[in-house]
Amino acid sequence: LVPLLRGEARSCFAMTEPEVSSSDATNMKCTMRREGPEALVLHGRKWWTSGAMDTRCRVAIVMVADAEARGERHRRHSMVLVPMGPCSPKGLKVVRPLPVFGYLDAPHGHAELQLEGVRVPAANVVGEEGRGFEMAQGRLGPGRLHHCMRLIGMGERALELAARRARGRQAFGRAIAELGGFQADLARRRVRLDGARMLVLHAAGALDRLGAKEARKALAVAKVAAPEAALDALDFAIQTHGAAGVSNDFPLASLWAGARTLRIADGPDEVHLG
Repeated sequence: LVPLLRGEARSCFAMTEPEVSSSDATNMKCTMRREGPEALVLHGRKWWTSGAMDTRCRVAIVMVADAEARGERHRRHSMVLVPMGPCSPKGLKVVRPLPVFGYLDAPHGHAELQLEGVRVPAANVVGEEGRGFEMAQGRLGPGRLHHCMRLIGMGERALELAARRARGRQAFGRAIAELGGFQADLARRRVRLDGARMLVLHAAGALDRLGAKEARKALAVAKVAAPEAALDALDFAIQTHGAAGVSNDFPLASLWAGARTLRIADGPDEVHLG
């Protein structure tokens, strides 16, 4: 933990899988088999493992299903620590980096992982066996809130850049800010973004007071509202910048790609709306 806290190393979380609908965490098929009392053997594929491409990544937290479990479906999964980097065990392969709308999100990046007979000590199970689903849900609540806070920041950056562009560019003899309904369009995005901000603050307060389980509805509402508001602001800013908005001369295209992805990451909109 000390190298992680110092920023000398980092971790990654391997949950999502390419072969199942991963919005239902009980679907995960990556398996864990016991090999005697002291070892576990892991088999399966993971993808969208954020941070796995970082050269500093030294440990993966892998969600696995007990190959021998036959009990209640929410008690079949565990979290297992798997070394990454120079000390990674035999059978662990980083298959490829996964770009997001063409962006590799360097330096940390997202990766597809293959685990073929990966052996780790049984002591690498985090907490109790069979509580992986519970841990995943506990981690996803605060994680969703962090995404929402970043999304509000993305929206703010977008509106700031749009206003600056509109004041500084001339078209048909007037500043863009003075043409058409620009100011009203900007105001509508401000209203929507500030509304999403209030939902995020409400969810943060509920998380502090009640914990992730009791705050799940407030978190779900914020997780739907924040990317919608950010994407609306970003689309408006891109349009205000014209051709420059879709280039890499401005951060808008990259921000849009990240915000659009967050309608899926850590649970798609449809799960939260349901």
